[in-house]
Amino acid sequence: MSNFKFYSQYYDLLYKDKDYKAEANYIVSLINKYNSKATKIIELGCGTGNHAEIICPKDYEIIGLERSAEMVDLAKQKNINNFFPQVADITQFKLKEKADVALALFHVISYLSDNKQLINCFKTVHNHLNENGIFIFDIWYTPAVYFQKPETRIKRLANTEIEITRLAQSHIHYQTNVVDVNYEVMIKDKETNISTSIFEKHPMRHFSIPEIELLAAHTGFELVHTEEFLTANEPSENTWGVCFILRKKQINE
Repeated sequence: MSNFKFYSQYYDLLYKDKDYKAEANYIVSLINKYNSKATKIIELGCGTGNHAEIICPKDYEIIGLERSAEMVDLAKQKNINNFFPQVADITQFKLKEKADVALALFHVISYLSDNKQLINCFKTVHNHLNENGIFIFDIWYTPAVYFQKPETRIKRLANTEIEITRLAQSHIHYQTNVVDVNYEVMIKDKETNISTSIFEKHPMRHFSIPEIELLAAHTGFELVHTEEFLTANEPSENTWGVCFILRKKQINE
């Protein structure tokens, strides 16, 4: 995941306009609905802890898993109570304890672009959930990807030290259900006026509902519910992000 070396330094600035409060409250509402007694959470791809910072004060303990050591360092610097971020691979982590809920937000699962990665991740999550534990995640939705098609986008933002311009151009691989998002990131130091450009490729996999249902059944889960992320609307060709709730199957099922 070398593509996150830049993001670990500028991640919070790049996504300062993201409504983490609304997303965190939405996730808590799903937890209350599908596993109301839950207290312990594993968060896959926890980043710098922006979701955990809002969720933890609502009486949850979160173990955050993040492959980027730089992001984990930034998360630790926030000193979030009951949040324990650590460097880990979400496809093969091993913890000493289990949780009631596993979360993978901001399309983390879509970064697992091949079947082996996906199966390993889902099986590992299954092994770390308590009985009736739930797995909540959002993904890029295949009907929307093919109906809308990814657009070229430009994002500009700044703080007191730097100005950033990010150009995103995408290429669709139809046979593998993967979209390569190619970023050109231009960073200007306000004090020196020196500019630096960084180029990154983020392969993103998109999924259909039957595909996730099959993956869930293969790894010991049952699909409980799907909805548009945040709005709770029924997924359609206009739904870019779909939220899935899976439940760990009973051993005797």
